[in-house]
Amino acid sequence: MRADRLVSLVLLLRQRGRLSAATLARELEVSTRTVLRDIEALSSAGVPVYAERGRHGGFALLPGFQTELTGLNHDEALALLVAGSRRGAQVFGLGSALASAMLKVLDALPESYRDTATGATQRLLIDPETDLLSRRLVTDEVPDSIVAEVRRAVFAGHKLRIHYAAAGQPPKWRTVDPIGLVTVREQGYLLATRSGADRTYRLSRILAADELDEPAQRPDRVDLDRAWQERSTRFRTGGDLVSVVVRVNPARREDLVATALAVHAEEPDADGWLRLEVTFQDPRHAQWALWQLAANAEALAPQWLRAALHERAAAIATRYDVTSDH
Repeated sequence: MRADRLVSLVLLLRQRGRLSAATLARELEVSTRTVLRDIEALSSAGVPVYAERGRHGGFALLPGFQTELTGLNHDEALALLVAGSRRGAQVFGLGSALASAMLKVLDALPESYRDTATGATQRLLIDPETDLLSRRLVTDEVPDSIVAEVRRAVFAGHKLRIHYAAAGQPPKWRTVDPIGLVTVREQGYLLATRSGADRTYRLSRILAADELDEPAQRPDRVDLDRAWQERSTRFRTGGDLVSVVVRVNPARREDLVATALAVHAEEPDADGWLRLEVTFQDPRHAQWALWQLAANAEALAPQWLRAALHERAAAIATRYDVTSDH
């Protein structure tokens, strides 16, 4: 870890010039005392870092000092910077490592490309925290200590003991064989097996984790994308699935399809709307999805869904009755 920090310190000084000990400490997430020790270690190793005294002083490298991080051209480095801007690293507890890696990527560019690449990243925004309707993306919050333990077990191929709180159940300890980690829409999942059966655990529901010394029982190679697709299919076809026939304004078709598990049939209606047969996870899911579309959709079947939506609409109408004295 210290070697990585020393490299990051040198790269910060190369890219930003003179920096105070306090600024370096903040950027590296260490104490100023640690920064001073690192500066001394760099000097002893022959790195030409020097101190400037005074109110606007700090630490800097002698002009012309070059490191030997080369091998990336402009587009390769820009591609890594774009990939690094995604938040999957945050979900898997690799945020600080990503920041250090991005410094190295920038430094790997030829000097003539560096400013161009930095400017290009200011013109690209990947996965902002809110969409055009100001709906905030929900990101799982998982303590770094937990996700680091899970990550180590996955990469080492060791069994993992987790204290897991499944939805609607008290937390229980489980020993699993980890297969891989997946991030979907800012939510992290652990794919594993337990007693030979496939299991999927949401990282935010893991309250504690311990990597065990015992080797995990798992294949040497795995197609993680295929494994995720298979588990997704099982999830969509399980539970109390609900089939719904619905009319929808074409302008809101994508909103409907985005919330449904599957679309089984689709045809134009006489008035220019679309008639679809879709599947939802359960009755509550169906009611929620149709309610979001308001007057832009109409559930034609089943009858209980029409009745449920009518009851909800009537309750809202009563609440906002303009003839009342409220």
